[in-house]
Amino acid sequence: MEGWLYILSMTLLWCIIAIAVIHVVMDNRQPAKTMAWALVIFFLPLVGIVLYLFFGINHRRERLISQRSLDQLSKRSMLGFVEQQDLHVPESHKQLVDLFINQNLSLPFKVSGVDIMTDGYAFFPELLADIGKAQHHIHIDIYIFEEDPLGNLIADALIDKAHQGVEVRIIYDDVGCWRVRRRFFERMREEGIDVQPYLPVHFPTFTSKVNYRNHRKIIIIDGTVGYIGGMNFAQRYVSDKWRDTMLRLQGPIVYSLQRAFLIDWYFVDRTLITNRIYYPPFTLQHKSLTSHLSPLTSNNCLAQVVTSSPATLYPEIMQGFVRAITSARRYIYLETPYFLPNEPVLFALKTATMAGVDVRIICPHHSDAKFTEWASRSYLRELHEAGAQIFLYEPGFMHSKLMVIDDSLVTCGSTNADFRSFENNFEANVFIYSQGTALRLKKVFLDDLSLSTPLEKVTSWMRPKFLPRLWESLTRMISPLL
Repeated sequence: MEGWLYILSMTLLWCIIAIAVIHVVMDNRQPAKTMAWALVIFFLPLVGIVLYLFFGINHRRERLISQRSLDQLSKRSMLGFVEQQDLHVPESHKQLVDLFINQNLSLPFKVSGVDIMTDGYAFFPELLADIGKAQHHIHIDIYIFEEDPLGNLIADALIDKAHQGVEVRIIYDDVGCWRVRRRFFERMREEGIDVQPYLPVHFPTFTSKVNYRNHRKIIIIDGTVGYIGGMNFAQRYVSDKWRDTMLRLQGPIVYSLQRAFLIDWYFVDRTLITNRIYYPPFTLQHKSLTSHLSPLTSNNCLAQVVTSSPATLYPEIMQGFVRAITSARRYIYLETPYFLPNEPVLFALKTATMAGVDVRIICPHHSDAKFTEWASRSYLRELHEAGAQIFLYEPGFMHSKLMVIDDSLVTCGSTNADFRSFENNFEANVFIYSQGTALRLKKVFLDDLSLSTPLEKVTSWMRPKFLPRLWESLTRMISPLL
């Protein structure tokens, strides 16, 4: 009897494994990802199937928001786009601009001011000053809102504005804030702030969506000032050991940030916000906010805010990266905390390198995610062998997500150069077409370069022994799942 039960249970197990593998194969995703999931399910069936249910099911074909609602939420930004005068799209980047318009309805807008902040000491005082000047609304779309001294300081500032009658809306990622007590957000709600989690994970309803997180960092003040970049609200971002990049934008480009936030807000709250007051005219500088205009960016600076998500047909930001990389003629400077590129991005970087483009990449020498660090080493060596220059940032953790190309294009936002950001997360980046802004961020990159060690000088990374190399290969094999 026991023998028959064993045979029956094993037959059932192999049937479940076969069904799971068939489901993976028929999803028609990238072969590397298909093989990774199939191997995990085959060799670790019980664990693999559970992981697949949580992290592997593809939601890219789902429509989270109806086209009619999306059109309503885009109406004001489109009117703002039409009202722009003397809009000149640079010919060298026209195809990239058209790509984002066609794939993402990301319209190009003028930028009247760009402030660059490379650490929390610069970012948070500026943000708190803008919050203090807010007169109508504050919109925040953030991955982590920590309950620590800095998080409480920002919460108190927002509560104070809510008491003054300013509309405050906050979207936080439910998984990103798993360690934050719900009481922290309840306090803000009780004080008049609208707070909503993004894709809350309630078992078993949203089990399969735990892997798809809102990683965006977008802030809009009164529709006239916007922030985008890599910083969350947490004490660790205010440290000499934490290097990050955040941009403060002014001008019509804020319309695009506002659209991105209001689409997310509709998804979490089901409230259509389309009033013109959220898209104020830019004929005059808003009286409540001081101007930090740069002569390099005041006239001919054009930008697009591009969002991507696992629920759209195409990975828009990844496509933009590939297009920008393949169009480079002189140099590509990239810094990212995690380098686990999918095949299109890796191939584009290797092709650019072999075509004579100066490709330089900065990653942290010591990551905050050791497993990811091990998996990235072989990718970095492979690119180095193709001719790219790889550098490891030494003073602390490099969390900046920045790419500068040919003194004419820069992109900054929440997107890491890894599978998760390109394919699984909800991300947001700004692509800026401006020589002045590109030169300023090029200097930021070169300053970071001076604090970094060339990869060839790090023996443990360049010439690992057998066991470390084997571990790197194993972690690389499952890197599409990280």
